[in-house]
Amino acid sequence: MNILIVEDEVQLADTLSEILKRNKYNVDAVFDGDDGLEYARTGIYDCILLDIMLPVRSGIEIVSILRREKNSTPIMLLTAKSEVEDKIQGLDCGADDYLTKPFSTGELLARIRALTRRKGEVEVDDIHFEELRLNRQTYMLIQDNNSIKLSLKEYQIMEMLMSNPGQILPKERFIEKIWGYESDVEYNNIEVYISFLRKKLASICSPVQIRTARGIGYFLEVKS
Repeated sequence: MNILIVEDEVQLADTLSEILKRNKYNVDAVFDGDDGLEYARTGIYDCILLDIMLPVRSGIEIVSILRREKNSTPIMLLTAKSEVEDKIQGLDCGADDYLTKPFSTGELLARIRALTRRKGEVEVDDIHFEELRLNRQTYMLIQDNNSIKLSLKEYQIMEMLMSNPGQILPKERFIEKIWGYESDVEYNNIEVYISFLRKKLASICSPVQIRTARGIGYFLEVKS
C-alpha cells in the first residue's frame, strides 16, 4: 500500500516515513505544496497525509484541486491545535479526516487503516480469477486443494493482476504501485518476481498463467 506524505517539517516527515515503512507501507515524502500536488495527481497512492500549512501551495488548496479533478484518494490533514477553522475548511473541501499534532503512532496507523478501507464495500478475504484464489490475510495462493504462501512483493504483484482481469498491466505501473513513484527499481526486478510467481502457480497445478505482452507488461490467462 502506497502512502504520500506532504509535510514541510522535514524531521516530522522523516519520522512518519520510518513509522510507516516499519509497518510495511511504501512511502514517498515531499516538502512543499507544488510537489505534493504533482505526486498526488499520479493516482498511485492509497492515502495522502497532508499538512495544512505548506510552502508554495496550502494543503487546503491541494484538497480543493484534487477533488475538482475527481481524484478520490483518501486524504488525512495533519493540523496544529490552533487550526480549527482550517480543519473545517479542509473537510468542507473534501478531506476525509484530520489528525492533530502531536499524535500517537497507534492513532495514526488506526486512522490510515480506517481511511483505506473501501467505502461502501465489504472487504472480502479472497480475490478470485477463475478458480484461482488469493487470500488477503494470509497471502496464500489457492487452487482447488493446493495452496502456497507468497512473499509480500509476490502478493502485491498477484493482487494487481487478479484485480485487473483481462488487462495488460505495464511494468511501470507495478514499479510505481509497489516500489514507489521515485524508486530506482529496474524492470528485471519485476521479471524476477514474475518468474517466482509462475513457478508457484505451476506448483499448485493452476491452469492460470502470467503472460507477457512483449515490451508492455503482463496479464493473466487460463491455459486452454
